Amino acid sequence: MEIPFSHALLFFVVLVSSHNPKFNLFCSADPTDGFTEVPLTDANFELQKPYDIPLEERYSFVDGLRKLWVYANDKPHDPSSHTQPRTEVRIKGLDYSSGVWQFEGHGFVPKGTSGATIAQIHGAAHGNTTLILRIYDGDMRYYSGNLIATGLYDRWFRLNIIHDVDGGKVTVFLDGNQVFQVADKGPGDLHFKCGVYGAPANVSYYMESRWRDIKIYKK
Repeated sequence: MEIPFSHALLFFVVLVSSHNPKFNLFCSADPTDGFTEVPLTDANFELQKPYDIPLEERYSFVDGLRKLWVYANDKPHDPSSHTQPRTEVRIKGLDYSSGVWQFEGHGFVPKGTSGATIAQIHGAAHGNTTLILRIYDGDMRYYSGNLIATGLYDRWFRLNIIHDVDGGKVTVFLDGNQVFQVADKGPGDLHFKCGVYGAPANVSYYMESRWRDIKIYKK
């Protein structure tokens, strides 16, 4: 008796997938599909750190790995600022006010860091920021509210943030999976940042995040 090709193919897929959990006939879309990568140079990475401390005491960049750290009692990034302490990468020269833009980076947060913003979209029609992604006890939250993800301590994760300015929405992906979407706060002079920036309250004394493979995409 001859076995139809479709049945044979189905048997092959079941057999392979049962022996290899990573095999998936139906591949999900990647967050960067349909986007064009924007080339980055060193000039696009502006460092913000406590104004009275040398950069090398709050930041290192070795073999493609950026390590950023700050203490809760550090000074702000500017003597005239009344904001919380930070050591952040500010994507410079690619500010936007329309269109669809995307940040991608592989991040790592060591256990103990809490109350720290690790990524953000700065600028908005209303308020100073469009998006704040903050770590509290290993969990990621939207500002200090909506829970986005858990169990992020001591592991690498891929973070993608898509801002559709014209559509008025921001979408967050972790490890290729959509985990959060929210309305934005109107158009403005917008740019991406990552690193560590202390929350107004409930912060750990020491805050650190690490980043590699930072990329910017647009449509």
